Amino acid sequence: MDQEERLPQPDVMLRGAALFKGFLDREAQLALVEEVRDVVARAPLFSPQMRSGRKMSVRMTAAGAFGWVSDRSGYRYAERHPSGTPWPPIPASLLRLWARLAGNARAPECCLVNFYGEGARMGLHQDRDEADFSQPVLSVSLGDAGLFRIGGRERGGPTVSHWLESGDVLILGGEARLAYHGVDRIRFGSSSVLRHGGRLNLTLRVVR
Repeated sequence: MDQEERLPQPDVMLRGAALFKGFLDREAQLALVEEVRDVVARAPLFSPQMRSGRKMSVRMTAAGAFGWVSDRSGYRYAERHPSGTPWPPIPASLLRLWARLAGNARAPECCLVNFYGEGARMGLHQDRDEADFSQPVLSVSLGDAGLFRIGGRERGGPTVSHWLESGDVLILGGEARLAYHGVDRIRFGSSSVLRHGGRLNLTLRVVR
Protein backbone atom coordinates (compact mmCIF):
# COMPACT_ATOMS: atom_id res chain seq x y z
CA MET A 1 0.00 0.00 0.00
CA ASP A 2 1.53 3.33 -0.99
CA GLN A 3 1.72 6.47 1.16
CA GLU A 4 -1.19 8.16 -0.61
CA GLU A 5 -3.46 5.18 0.07
CA ARG A 6 -2.34 4.89 3.68
CA LEU A 7 -2.98 8.54 4.50
CA PRO A 8 -6.47 9.65 3.45
CA GLN A 9 -7.35 13.30 3.94
CA PRO A 10 -8.89 14.07 7.35
CA ASP A 11 -12.43 15.42 7.47
CA VAL A 12 -11.68 18.02 10.16
CA MET A 13 -8.53 19.63 11.57
CA LEU A 14 -8.72 20.57 15.27
CA ARG A 15 -5.78 22.75 16.32
CA GLY A 16 -3.54 20.59 14.12
CA ALA A 17 -5.08 17.25 15.09
CA ALA A 18 -6.50 15.21 12.19
CA LEU A 19 -10.04 13.91 12.68
CA PHE A 20 -11.48 11.17 10.45
CA LYS A 21 -15.25 11.25 11.00
CA GLY A 22 -17.04 7.90 10.96
CA PHE A 23 -13.90 6.12 9.77
CA LEU A 24 -15.12 2.83 11.24
CA ASP A 25 -18.58 1.67 10.14
CA ARG A 26 -20.98 0.10 12.63
CA GLU A 27 -19.94 -3.46 11.81
CA ALA A 28 -16.29 -2.61 12.43
CA GLN A 29 -17.20 -0.79 15.64
CA LEU A 30 -19.11 -3.78 17.02
CA ALA A 31 -16.30 -6.16 16.09
CA LEU A 32 -13.78 -3.90 17.83
CA VAL A 33 -15.95 -3.74 20.96
CA GLU A 34 -15.77 -7.53 21.17
CA GLU A 35 -11.98 -7.40 20.87
CA VAL A 36 -11.90 -4.85 23.68
CA ARG A 37 -14.13 -7.08 25.81
CA ASP A 38 -11.49 -9.79 25.48
CA VAL A 39 -8.81 -7.33 26.59
CA VAL A 40 -10.88 -6.30 29.63
CA ALA A 41 -11.57 -9.95 30.54
CA ARG A 42 -7.82 -10.52 30.77
CA ALA A 43 -6.88 -7.10 32.19
CA PRO A 44 -9.89 -5.72 34.13
CA LEU A 45 -10.71 -2.02 34.20
CA PHE A 46 -9.36 -0.13 37.21
CA SER A 47 -9.67 3.42 38.57
CA PRO A 48 -6.28 5.17 38.56
CA GLN A 49 -5.40 7.33 41.52
CA MET A 50 -4.14 10.86 40.91
CA ARG A 51 -1.20 12.36 42.79
CA SER A 52 -3.74 14.11 45.02
CA GLY A 53 -5.11 10.75 46.10
CA ARG A 54 -8.43 11.20 44.31
CA LYS A 55 -9.61 8.50 41.92
CA MET A 56 -10.16 9.39 38.27
CA SER A 57 -13.75 9.25 37.04
CA VAL A 58 -12.55 7.36 33.95
CA ARG A 59 -11.75 3.67 34.36
CA MET A 60 -8.80 2.27 32.42
CA THR A 61 -6.88 -0.76 31.27
CA ALA A 62 -4.45 -1.40 28.43
CA ALA A 63 -3.07 -3.82 25.87
CA GLY A 64 0.41 -4.20 24.43
CA ALA A 65 3.89 -4.24 25.94
CA PHE A 66 3.00 -1.38 28.29
CA GLY A 67 0.02 0.08 30.08
CA TRP A 68 -0.39 3.45 31.76
CA VAL A 69 -0.83 3.56 35.53
CA SER A 70 -1.13 6.28 38.12
CA ASP A 71 -0.94 6.57 41.89
CA ARG A 72 0.47 8.94 44.51
CA SER A 73 3.99 8.29 43.22
CA GLY A 74 3.08 9.68 39.80
CA TYR A 75 2.06 8.82 36.25
CA ARG A 76 4.02 6.22 34.31
CA TYR A 77 3.99 3.27 31.95
CA ALA A 78 4.23 -0.20 33.46
CA GLU A 79 4.85 -3.62 31.94
CA ARG A 80 2.11 -5.25 34.03
CA HIS A 81 -1.50 -4.68 35.04
CA PRO A 82 -1.94 -3.59 38.70
CA SER A 83 -2.94 -7.21 39.43
CA GLY A 84 0.57 -8.29 38.40
CA THR A 85 -0.44 -10.02 35.15
CA PRO A 86 1.02 -9.02 31.75
CA TRP A 87 -1.10 -6.82 29.50
CA PRO A 88 -2.86 -8.72 26.68
CA PRO A 89 -1.83 -8.11 23.04
CA ILE A 90 -3.13 -5.11 21.11
CA PRO A 91 -6.14 -6.18 18.99
CA ALA A 92 -5.15 -6.95 15.40
CA SER A 93 -7.77 -4.59 13.94
CA LEU A 94 -6.18 -1.66 15.78
CA LEU A 95 -2.73 -2.58 14.47
CA ARG A 96 -4.16 -2.56 10.94
CA LEU A 97 -5.74 0.84 11.58
CA TRP A 98 -2.41 2.21 12.83
CA ALA A 99 -0.63 0.86 9.75
CA ARG A 100 -3.11 2.66 7.52
CA LEU A 101 -3.26 6.03 9.27
CA ALA A 102 -0.01 6.53 11.20
CA GLY A 103 2.27 6.91 8.19
CA ASN A 104 5.85 5.85 8.85
CA ALA A 105 5.47 5.71 12.63
CA ARG A 106 6.94 2.79 14.53
CA ALA A 107 4.61 0.03 15.69
CA PRO A 108 2.52 0.97 18.74
CA GLU A 109 3.59 -0.47 22.09
CA CYS A 110 0.48 0.44 24.07
CA CYS A 111 -3.24 0.67 23.54
CA LEU A 112 -4.76 2.57 26.43
CA VAL A 113 -8.44 1.69 27.00
CA ASN A 114 -10.47 4.43 28.72
CA PHE A 115 -14.08 3.80 29.70
CA TYR A 116 -16.31 6.81 30.37
CA GLY A 117 -19.45 5.99 32.32
CA GLU A 118 -22.22 8.50 32.96
CA GLY A 119 -20.71 11.68 34.41
CA ALA A 120 -17.08 10.73 33.67
CA ARG A 121 -14.70 13.28 32.18
CA MET A 122 -11.00 13.81 31.48
CA GLY A 123 -9.37 17.11 32.35
CA LEU A 124 -7.04 18.96 30.01
CA HIS A 125 -3.66 17.25 29.87
CA GLN A 126 -0.70 16.54 27.60
CA ASP A 127 0.38 13.06 26.52
CA ARG A 128 4.01 13.42 27.50
CA ASP A 129 4.96 10.24 29.38
CA GLU A 130 6.31 8.75 26.11
CA ALA A 131 9.98 8.99 25.13
CA ASP A 132 9.61 10.08 21.49
CA PHE A 133 7.19 12.90 20.69
CA SER A 134 7.81 12.51 16.95
CA GLN A 135 5.52 9.45 17.11
CA PRO A 136 1.77 10.17 16.90
CA VAL A 137 -1.06 9.16 19.20
CA LEU A 138 -4.04 7.58 17.43
CA SER A 139 -7.41 7.64 19.18
CA VAL A 140 -10.59 5.65 18.37
CA SER A 141 -14.01 6.57 19.79
CA LEU A 142 -16.64 3.89 20.43
CA GLY A 143 -20.08 4.27 21.99
CA ASP A 144 -21.55 7.49 23.34
CA ALA A 145 -20.41 10.84 21.94
CA GLY A 146 -17.79 12.74 23.92
CA LEU A 147 -17.17 16.50 23.89
CA PHE A 148 -13.47 16.68 23.05
CA ARG A 149 -11.57 19.89 23.78
CA ILE A 150 -8.11 20.73 22.46
CA GLY A 151 -5.81 23.70 22.85
CA GLY A 152 -2.15 24.38 22.21
CA ARG A 153 1.08 23.43 23.93
CA GLU A 154 0.61 25.92 26.76
CA ARG A 155 -1.95 25.44 29.50
CA GLY A 156 -4.56 28.17 29.63
CA GLY A 157 -4.52 29.07 25.93
CA PRO A 158 -7.52 29.13 23.58
CA THR A 159 -9.28 25.83 22.92
CA VAL A 160 -11.80 24.43 20.46
CA SER A 161 -14.40 21.72 21.13
CA HIS A 162 -15.91 19.03 18.93
CA TRP A 163 -18.21 16.09 19.58
CA LEU A 164 -16.39 12.81 18.89
CA GLU A 165 -18.83 10.09 17.86
CA SER A 166 -18.61 6.33 17.61
CA GLY A 167 -16.31 5.30 14.77
CA ASP A 168 -14.34 8.57 14.71
CA VAL A 169 -10.54 8.34 14.59
CA LEU A 170 -8.32 11.21 15.77
CA ILE A 171 -4.56 11.57 15.31
CA LEU A 172 -2.42 13.82 17.48
CA GLY A 173 0.82 14.34 15.58
CA GLY A 174 3.19 17.10 14.57
CA GLU A 175 2.36 20.38 16.29
CA ALA A 176 -0.69 18.76 17.91
CA ARG A 177 1.30 15.95 19.50
CA LEU A 178 1.79 17.86 22.76
CA ALA A 179 -1.46 19.82 22.63
CA TYR A 180 -3.49 20.04 25.81
CA HIS A 181 -6.69 18.07 25.35
CA GLY A 182 -9.48 16.44 27.33
CA VAL A 183 -13.11 15.31 27.34
CA ASP A 184 -15.50 17.66 29.14
CA ARG A 185 -18.48 15.32 29.16
CA ILE A 186 -20.20 12.50 27.33
CA ARG A 187 -23.70 12.40 25.89
CA PHE A 188 -24.75 9.32 27.81
CA GLY A 189 -27.12 7.04 25.90
CA SER A 190 -26.45 8.67 22.53
CA SER A 191 -25.19 5.42 20.97
CA SER A 192 -26.26 1.79 21.00
CA VAL A 193 -22.79 0.41 20.23
CA LEU A 194 -22.18 -0.35 23.93
CA ARG A 195 -25.10 -2.31 25.34
CA HIS A 196 -25.26 -0.44 28.65
CA GLY A 197 -24.10 2.95 27.43
CA GLY A 198 -20.86 4.79 28.01
CA ARG A 199 -17.89 5.67 25.85
CA LEU A 200 -14.72 3.75 25.04
CA ASN A 201 -11.65 5.65 23.93
CA LEU A 202 -8.76 3.56 22.59
CA THR A 203 -5.44 5.34 22.17
CA LEU A 204 -2.47 3.76 20.45
CA ARG A 205 0.97 5.14 21.21
CA VAL A 206 4.69 4.39 20.94
CA VAL A 207 6.13 4.37 24.45
CA ARG A 208 9.92 4.01 24.06
